[in-house]
Amino acid sequence: MAEDIAEPELPLGADLERAVRDWLAHLRHERGHADKTLEAYGRDVRQFMAFLAGQLGHAPCIADLDRLDIKTFRAFLAARRRGGAVSRSLARSLSALRQLFRWLEARRIVENRAILQLAMPKVPHSVPKPLTVGKAHEVVEAGAEAELDWVRARDVAVLLLLYGCGLRIAEALSLTPRDAPSADRDVLRITGKGGKQRIVPVLPVVCEAIARYRSLFPYTLRPDEPLFRGAKGGVLSPRIIQLTMQRMREALDLPATATPHALRHSFATHLLSAGGDLRQIQELLGHASLSTTQAYTEVDRERLLAVYDAAHPRA
Repeated sequence: MAEDIAEPELPLGADLERAVRDWLAHLRHERGHADKTLEAYGRDVRQFMAFLAGQLGHAPCIADLDRLDIKTFRAFLAARRRGGAVSRSLARSLSALRQLFRWLEARRIVENRAILQLAMPKVPHSVPKPLTVGKAHEVVEAGAEAELDWVRARDVAVLLLLYGCGLRIAEALSLTPRDAPSADRDVLRITGKGGKQRIVPVLPVVCEAIARYRSLFPYTLRPDEPLFRGAKGGVLSPRIIQLTMQRMREALDLPATATPHALRHSFATHLLSAGGDLRQIQELLGHASLSTTQAYTEVDRERLLAVYDAAHPRA
């Protein structure tokens, strides 16, 4: 990860440009925000500053932020919505701007609480959409249609890491030969979002799949290089695994929600259904908050109600 913070892609007053850069550095180094979150927040702030520049007719500076009222923020959100932004994106934009203004106030740079008076957009409630146990098994067994045996073995190993260990796809693809599980080392030390580390036990079937991939892999790898590679030997792109799942949706009659991340959802939901402890599942997934993990209890509740409705004589 590059150490440079992405700066706003529009003219800003020198003082505001420096403040935004320092705020993003604070989020990274002191708050431990993930790369994707930093990118999104930086983009949200750039969009607001571009909107503000259009309203003001000049590059915004710190003094301009001092004079903003709630109408300006409402107009910005309305413009975003007219441009097709959904409530979830608007809520994230508002969250980014709130954090920026709180940080500016804490540093005694700007004290303007107009944005705090604005209600967050209502975000539709959603729950994770896991595969059934049977469909998850089919996905892992099928692997990917490929001419090269090592490519098929690679895809099976990656899918097993998602479903068997609950990894995010970026976490699976960042594994190196040095850190990969084996018959002698059946745990993984994973660094997830925000640099949060966790220990994940690895099932024998996952170790075996990785060992098979490594035995068939035709190229030489250094211990600190990414383990999983593309067909020509380059670093494997997440897009390849996404396309693999897309082909499987058609071949196995899977729902449209069957994505690589759905295998992580399936891991958590199936553990919970089998009696897994919510706190332990939180640790395995690397969730910072238990409330995030609790979403899986609603999935399991829906499944139980469906079984009840189908089987109970009074249903």
